[in-house]
Amino acid sequence: MLLELAKWLATDIRAFSVFNYLTLRAVLACATALLVGLVAGPMVIRKLTQYKIGQSVRNDGPQTHLVKAGTPTMGGALVLIGIGISTLLWADLSNRFVWVVMIVTFGFGWVGWVDDYRKVVYRNPKGLPAKWKYFWQSLVGLLAAFYLAFAVSAQNGEQVFQMMANWVSSGFTMDLPNKTALIVPFFKEVSYPLGVWGFITLSYFVIVGTSNAVNLTDGLDGLAIMPTVMVASALAIFAYVAGNSVYSKYLLLPYIPGAGELAVFLAAIAGAGLAFLWFNAYPAQVFMGDVGALALGGALGAVAVIVRQEIVLFIMGGVFVAETLSVMIQVLYFKYSGGKRVFRMAPLHHHYELSGWKETQVVVRFWIITMILVLAGLSTLKLR
Repeated sequence: MLLELAKWLATDIRAFSVFNYLTLRAVLACATALLVGLVAGPMVIRKLTQYKIGQSVRNDGPQTHLVKAGTPTMGGALVLIGIGISTLLWADLSNRFVWVVMIVTFGFGWVGWVDDYRKVVYRNPKGLPAKWKYFWQSLVGLLAAFYLAFAVSAQNGEQVFQMMANWVSSGFTMDLPNKTALIVPFFKEVSYPLGVWGFITLSYFVIVGTSNAVNLTDGLDGLAIMPTVMVASALAIFAYVAGNSVYSKYLLLPYIPGAGELAVFLAAIAGAGLAFLWFNAYPAQVFMGDVGALALGGALGAVAVIVRQEIVLFIMGGVFVAETLSVMIQVLYFKYSGGKRVFRMAPLHHHYELSGWKETQVVVRFWIITMILVLAGLSTLKLR
């Protein structure tokens, strides 16, 4: 929005052409989202408290969590407000990738909102039934995966639908360009062609899987939001490189025209996330809820698909992966061992709490692990 205004003004006032620089708009997007979050935060918390939208706490969980009962939840709406306003102000709204990630983010956010609303307003502990929750997540994820299969390969938005038509007319046998292959980090020329159906399948699992992984991690004050900020910031670098023909060629990454604009969106996530952390740091004044966790996870997954860094996302989001695997292992082992457990409690952060770690220790140590993993992910830019 402001980019178009700046372009118009730049025809008469040359100084406004500075807003054409992607890096500047990314910085401004981060600052705007941060400011929106800090200003709107107290009002959002008051409204959530006024409407008695409070968190319920599991009786079988750590006893230290019982004091958190009634803390306002659904605070993820604050994050989405910051992301939405900042992206609309500073991103190029003609960019196809910006709209895809926005639709994924707010689509998953809507699913989380319905789930949270049923839990805290209607006092339904099950929230949105699991089958319907998964259905709506899958619908958004599949639509995004299908579109991206062609959008990543296309030079511009107009070519996307032409490629879809060509794929249909070929009897669904048309191959995709090499840039859609699954890239293996740390190797110069190792990648695996996926084809249309393979790309859609992988993208679906990355988007939906990351969404649920972040949601499972969101169990302690500040635990999910800071790793999200760090991973989003690192993905912004990958997006910038992927969208730059010179840098992508030098670093042996696929050139994805238009992907660089996602740096603005990811910077908005970082700014909005830091603003939320201001209120979510221990002891939290507000919880994120599914509305924020599902949305942020879906956004990270969608961006990783676009910039062709699914495995790098797996590395950088190692905390999210570990939390998810701990739940899967616990459930399967409990079922097939007749009631035995691998962990004291799942997800993994509860295991460490029950092992004697303080909540703040768990959170900060998981942050440190994420920082190390993000640096490892960034190293794949050059170490090949």
